[in-house]
Parts: sequence; C-alpha cells; structure tokens
Amino acid sequence: MVETPRCGRFFVGLLAFSLVTVLNSAEAKTHFHKWELKYAFKSPDCYKKLAVTINGDSPGPTIYAQQGDTIVVEVNNTLVTENVAIHWHGIRQRGTPWSDGTEGVIQCPIMPGDTFIYTFIVDKAGTYLYHAHYGMQLTAGLYGFIIVSVPDGVSQPFAYNYDETIMLKDWYHNSTYEQATGLSSIPFGWVGEPQSLLINGRGRFNCSLVDSGLCNATNPECSPYSLSVVAGLTYRLRIGSLASLSALSFEIENHSMTVVEADGNYVEPFETKNLYINSGETYSVLVTANQEATRNYWITTNVVGRKPSTPTGLAIWNYFPVPHDLTPPTDPTTGPLWNDTASQLSQSRALKAHHDYVQTPPDSERLIVLLNTQNLIDGRNRWSLNNRSLTFPATPYLIALKEGFTDAFDQNPPPDSYDREHYDIYSVAEYVSANASNAIYRIGFNTTVDIVLQNANTMTKDTSETHPWHMHGQDFWVLGFGDGKFNPLNDTENFNFADPIMKNTVPLYPYGWTALRFRADNPGVWIFHCHIEPHLFLGMGIVFEAGVEKVGELPKSIMGCGETKRLINP
Repeated sequence: MVETPRCGRFFVGLLAFSLVTVLNSAEAKTHFHKWELKYAFKSPDCYKKLAVTINGDSPGPTIYAQQGDTIVVEVNNTLVTENVAIHWHGIRQRGTPWSDGTEGVIQCPIMPGDTFIYTFIVDKAGTYLYHAHYGMQLTAGLYGFIIVSVPDGVSQPFAYNYDETIMLKDWYHNSTYEQATGLSSIPFGWVGEPQSLLINGRGRFNCSLVDSGLCNATNPECSPYSLSVVAGLTYRLRIGSLASLSALSFEIENHSMTVVEADGNYVEPFETKNLYINSGETYSVLVTANQEATRNYWITTNVVGRKPSTPTGLAIWNYFPVPHDLTPPTDPTTGPLWNDTASQLSQSRALKAHHDYVQTPPDSERLIVLLNTQNLIDGRNRWSLNNRSLTFPATPYLIALKEGFTDAFDQNPPPDSYDREHYDIYSVAEYVSANASNAIYRIGFNTTVDIVLQNANTMTKDTSETHPWHMHGQDFWVLGFGDGKFNPLNDTENFNFADPIMKNTVPLYPYGWTALRFRADNPGVWIFHCHIEPHLFLGMGIVFEAGVEKVGELPKSIMGCGETKRLINP
C-alpha cells in the first residue's frame, strides 16, 4: 500500500470527478490499494475448492484508515467468467453514492478484464466490512475488514492494550454456481447447512467424509487460528460476521467479554460470556487475559437460530509463551442452545447507546411496515416484502433516476403496509403467490422514517426464521423488538427513545417484529435487505431513494449496462 503524506494536496488522474481530492485538513490522507480479483484453489477448512480471492487471499486484506481519510481501491477483475461489484459495508458514502458497490442499484458490474476505481471518505471511526455484492460471490470468499481509527487527540470511552480483528464465516464446498442454480430451479434446491465455520479464514472439516484427494487434514492452510495474548493485558477484539447463512455465537473459554461497540457506534458497556452475531454485524469486545497462563484456551463459534449440522468452529486463545499451536486440555465449548431465541433477543435489547454518545432520534414522519414472507412466483421459491419480491433492473436505479430513464423500472411505489388485520403470521398463508417487482420507495430528503420489520411463518408449517437486515447509506436507531404481530397503536408506546443504539444491521427474530428509525439525509439510492446471501438472491430486500436530485454528476465508470450504454456510446 502506498500512502500520500498527511497534507491537503490533490490526488488527480485516477477518476474524473472532484471527490478524489484529499481532504483540506492537515490530518487527512489518502490510502491507495490495488486489488486483482482472481480465482484460486483454497483449503481454508482442509477441503480444496475454487475461491474468489483478492491478490490471491481470502479473506482479503484489512483496510486501515483514520476518520476523515480517503480510500482509493483499484479493482482489476480477472475472473474470466464473472462480473463483480464490492460493497463497503457500514461506510455511509456521503457525497459518493456511486461508490456503494451495489450492482443494479448504483452501478453496472465490473466486467471480466475491466478495472474500476472506488473512491470514498471514511467519515466515522469504527469497525466495518467489505464484501462482494454481485450474485453470491460473498459465499465464494470475497470479503474483509475496514478498520477506521479515531482522529488524533480524540479519546474513546474505554481503554485497552492491543487491538485485534476476528472474522467469522460459514463455508460451503459447493460452488456459488451450483447454489444459485438450485435456488432458481423447479424443484427448489436449497443450499443446505454449511460444511464448516471459519475463524479468520481457518476451519476444520472431517476429511474422512470425502475423497482424500480433495481434503488434506495436514494442510497448514487449515491449522487453527491462534491469537497470542499476554497475561494481565486487555485486548479489543473487533469481531465481524460475513456468514452467508448462519447466525453465530462466539465464546472464549473461561473468559468474559465486555461489549463496547456495535456497527461503529459506542455501546453502554455490558458483560457477557457469549456473543451472538448475525451476518453483517460487527462488535468490539474487551477481553482481559486473566486466566491461568500456563495453558491455552478454546475460541469457539457455533450456529444458532437454525438446527445445526455444522461442527463447531475452533481457534486458540494462546497465552504467551505457551506454544501457539498447543491444543487446549479441555473439550471445546459447544455454545448456547441453537433455538434459545429469548437469549438472543435479550442481547439485542441490552444494546444501548453509550451515555456520552446518545443521539436522540427526531420525530417520525412516515411509517413503513414490511411483512416478511416466503412465496412462490411462477412455481419458484422467493422471499417477499408486502408481497413484492425484489428484482433488479438492467439499468441501475441511481443512473435511471439521474438521467430520467422512467421506463427502466416500475414507477409505481410499493405498499407501505400489509393487511395486518387479516394476515395470520403464525400459519402458512392460504395463498403463497407473490409478485416480482423492481419498484422503489421514494422518500423525501431529510424525512424521518420508521420501518417495522414483521416476521411470519414460512411456507413450512411451524417455521419462522431469523433475518439480519442491513441498510446501505446510513445508520438507524433501533427502537425496539417485540413478539407476535406489531400493533402501531400500542407497541410504539414501548419504543426506546431515551438511549437507542444506532446500527446498520439488525436481526428480525422468528414470529416477531423489529422497529427502526432513520433520517433520509444522505442523497442517493440505497438498498435495505436481508444479509443472508440466498435470501437476498431470492428477493428479500427493498430499495429507496432520497434526495437524488442533490447527487452530483455521475462518473461514466459506473455505466455500460442497460440504458446507460447510450450515455457512454451516444
């Protein structure tokens, strides 16, 4: 990585728009990254399979920056059979909505052989992520961390000695092509449970279950990750999950964790032995190395929310100078009961804004209630919100709206609610058909909106699933959770307006509801979707627009598909 000095000089020549200038601050600097996306055979859990890598690595490199810095990532797509786009998860993209990295929403995909340059400012300290946002490439291995430190001279409301990152991931042996084909087929072919759980890109599959030519238990690629610590010191663990399917629990044997940050926002600290984490969430926890230092301890992660068939993911909490690869003398912890939803809900409710960092939400001006259902469209399984299953247009929404391509997508807005009075959320619906839709919500700029996510029974009797919902473009206040059907007259009385945590990803629990509020003060077009990869693939998301008229001139580099072809080849 090459960096400019910390100064206010201009960086020119990479992109044809003004946001490549370095901030006019003596403290801001620009970080340049050059990435080659390519296929490589990887064995993160000892099983050899084709993965999508960044410069040959999966997970990809961690991006480090300071609040206010500019990130420039030059992406060269050498995947000979696949387009690509990369989303900078949790980065709000204020002033650069075209760099959000969502194919079909703000950009045309990066085609094989092409190079694309993402440029954006990291305007807020915290723990963030990046990952593919095209097809199901997250499942294939294109993901990593973004760590943004506080400005010089700014303190944080907690202290620690060392800062470490831990990425959690579920891992499949089938290719994303096989998975996508099954999801799109009649009869429906579900992706199933993952074969392994990875901690910092390492896991362990039972090689006796497969052809020995594909699995090698002695491969150093799949030796457990080991985090070396010194007795008496406190460690900030930045934990992120980019699981494709699984909600996870995380635990360090015999050690307590103090939660201090969630999705880049400071938390009123609370202690826990076990951390629940959904795909798309990040947490910082403080852990003091205060146990007997003559042995190692297990770090474990387990599937929750779904009946697991995936083995426990293992890593080692290593007390220096004990050998880092010395197996702990105890059996690995198995984690909490997978279906203990009450415990997961309790953690979600425990997340409050730190008392010194409370941002009081403004009054709401609009309520959107989204009924989350599983449906059929032309005999194929889909997921829907208010009976609309999201499909992406050939022309990305941002470009269509800025250029006035009114025929690029359905101009009729989707509904703000559903038939609450008559819909039974506890039963399989009598009529499970839904409609494919590329319509979007139009939200007035600076309008404050409440969204209530309402869960329901799937097309399988007595089944409702957890869905982690992620919003692009802004954080939101988490106002509350509830069981059963949301009642706008009564349940709003229990909303937390005193100290609600702000997040960018929040779980929706089985047969329950989740309420959030956001202010649409970031001009652009943004997607709000379930962060379970196959669920988004099957339509579980909405798109909204706010203040698009305030967005500056769009770079030609995001064009080249659908009706945008005529803009670059008139």
